[in-house]
Amino acid sequence: MRTNVVIDDRLIDEALRLSKIKTKRDVIQKALEEFVRNRKKLDLKQLKGKIKFVEGYDHKKLRT
Repeated sequence: MRTNVVIDDRLIDEALRLSKIKTKRDVIQKALEEFVRNRKKLDLKQLKGKIKFVEGYDHKKLRT
C-alpha cells in the first residue's frame, strides 16, 4: 500500500543509524513488523494463568 505520512526526520535518522538499515522505507517496514510482534506478545501475556494443560504434559519433549 502506498501512503504519504509526515515523520520526524530526527527519529528516522536515529532509527537508520541504530539499525544500520539503508533506506527509510526499510526502516519503517522493520519498525512496523517489530510493533506488531510486540503487540502480539502482549496479547499472549494476557493468557497467563488461563490455560490449563493436560496432566503429564511435557512441553520439552515436543521440542525434539
